Parts: sequence; structure tokens; C-alpha cells
Amino acid sequence: MTVPAAAAEPGRPELQQTIQAIVGSGFTGVQLRVHDQRGDWAGSAGVRELGEAGKPPTDGRFRIGSTTKTFTATAVLQLVAEGRIGLDTPVAAYLPEFGFDRRITVRMLLQHTSGLFNYTGEYYDDGTVVPGIPWSGKEWVDNRFHTYRPADLVRYSLARPARFAPGTGWSYANTNYVVARLLIEKVTGRSYADQVRRRILRPLGMRDTVAPGTSAELPGPHAHAYYRYQDAGQWKTIDVSRQNPSWISGAGELISTTKDLGTFYSALLGGKLLPPPLLSEMLKPHPTPDPTSDYGLGLFELHADANCSGTMLLNHNGSVQGYGTLVYSTPDGSRTLEASITYVDTGVAPAEAYQKAVQRLIEQVFCVR
Repeated sequence: MTVPAAAAEPGRPELQQTIQAIVGSGFTGVQLRVHDQRGDWAGSAGVRELGEAGKPPTDGRFRIGSTTKTFTATAVLQLVAEGRIGLDTPVAAYLPEFGFDRRITVRMLLQHTSGLFNYTGEYYDDGTVVPGIPWSGKEWVDNRFHTYRPADLVRYSLARPARFAPGTGWSYANTNYVVARLLIEKVTGRSYADQVRRRILRPLGMRDTVAPGTSAELPGPHAHAYYRYQDAGQWKTIDVSRQNPSWISGAGELISTTKDLGTFYSALLGGKLLPPPLLSEMLKPHPTPDPTSDYGLGLFELHADANCSGTMLLNHNGSVQGYGTLVYSTPDGSRTLEASITYVDTGVAPAEAYQKAVQRLIEQVFCVR
């Protein structure tokens, strides 16, 4: 099937060519938005829906996956600023009903240094895999409208061995941000969705960003996501744009647009959401196993020597079945890149051609002098 490119705004043919290259590497659609020294640009490539000719909308909504973590961390840090949460206070002081190791602090949750078992599965360097809840294959497909309670996800994690003693290592775990969600709700007495709306979305006018909770709907214009799996020895491909995102909760449930994500990152890094001392805490790097990046509190930091920009770049990409999210920004929020990539998810890592195209996008936006 031939996938047409969307018409781009004038003046940025190199960006249009790059997102077309991403589609050419096997993805169904891309929508991209850039704010840099040349102004604002938005474009798309590919198709909105398999079998149709319509292009992905440049203002379409999509599931942002783990990019949600930056929102969750921001809400927690706002509560720290209000004196309602202590960044280095044990989590057990706020959520005593779970029996957390008292060495685990709020900072460790946001930093992924708690050691809590990742309820979506643990993957070790020696190839050992300890499964978690079903989030792939036929089992996930059959249960994709199931509702998970955040407290049950946390108890599932606590019933399994910790990856390491609190504060002695770093390992990315969705569990940390589900606990952070419960922390927000316990301290405020209001729902996670209410707090995200009140603290971030409404003040910034982010009308197209949604915290769906248990709703399976993807409201408004959107490109579709697909999942390919085996059933009784046969491969099947289904549309998974609708799913109950409660399985990923405060670690990945949000729905947004490229425009709203750009607004959020610019405001956050521009100092509009957090006081300077707490923004500094958020950006304080902690080493990760990846030599090219560190992790702050809800943000990755791509080292200056790992990209061509001459400075570090901040980002938190995300993915959830068939949707991939890219978000990159300069430390002051003055230059940003946001993209949604839709595809037929087979559980296989992105192709080399796709990875090269993403690197090319970073170069075109952040590295051109």
C-alpha cells in the first residue's frame, strides 16, 4: 500500500522528508510539531487509518504513554512546594496501609531508585525475565478493557522481590509512578485526573489533554493504532486505539496532542509550573545504565556529548500499544520537538531506519546553527 505524505507548511521541506522517511521505514503515520529559532511548524505523513487515504491530523490526539510521568512528577513537586509532601520523606509516612520499606522516599519514586518490582515485568541483564501483568500478546488483547485499580497494581509489585535495596541502584519501573499517583490522591483527597487538570491543564489552557482513568475512548480526531498477535497459530491485526488504560495509570495513561505537549514542556522548563529550587531538583541528574543519558525527577537528560546541539536535551518519550511519543526540549524550553508515531505493534523494537530518522529530526531542530 502506498502511503501519501501530508501537505507541509512552507519552508521546512527537510522536516517533511524526515517524517516521510519514518513512514517509509514501516510506520503507518507521523504527526510532528516543532518550535525553534525559525518559528512554529507542523506536518504529518502516512495515513490516519489503515486502508484509508486520509492523512494523520496535525492536531490529533494520541496516547502519550510514559510521557505521562513528567506530568505526574510535576504534580508531586507542586505538592512539595506547598509543604504537603516532603521530597525526602518516606513514602510509608503517607501510605502506611501498603507496608512500604521505610527507606523508600518520594524522591526515589520519581527518580526510579526505589527498587520496587516493575509490575509490567522485570528484564535483567543476563536475559532473565520475570513476567508482570499481561500487557502484550493475546492475553492482553483479550483483556484490554479490564479495569485495574492502582492500589492492586502496587500490591502486585510489593508481593514480589524488590530489584535492589532502596537507593542503591536505578531501574525504570512503572510501579513508582502508580505509587506517585496514589500519593497525590492521598494527600489532596482528590482524584489524579482532578489534580492534573487543576494544577497543569487548566492553567496552561491545555484543552486537548485528557486523564482518561478507566475510559477506553480516544476522543476527538486521532490517528489509529494497531496490534498484531498470534491466535491459534494465526496472525491477526486489530485496531487498539480504544483500550482501558488503567493498567498503566499514573505511569502512562494520558491522552494529548503535539501542541499541548509543546505548551507543557515550554511552561515547565520556563519556570511557570515549579519554583526554581524544585525545578532544579527535577533536573538534577542521576546516572542510568545508558551512558548517553541521566534521569532527573520525571525527565531524561540526553548528554551534550551524545547529541550535536552542544548542550543537554531534556525528554521523556513514551509508547503504548501502537502509539509512540517523542518529546525533546532545550533546558529553557525555547526549542521543542513533539511527535506522535502510529504503527502496527508487533512487540519488536523500532527498525534501525526509524532510529536514524529520529536522530535526524533531533539534528534538524536542535543542531542547526
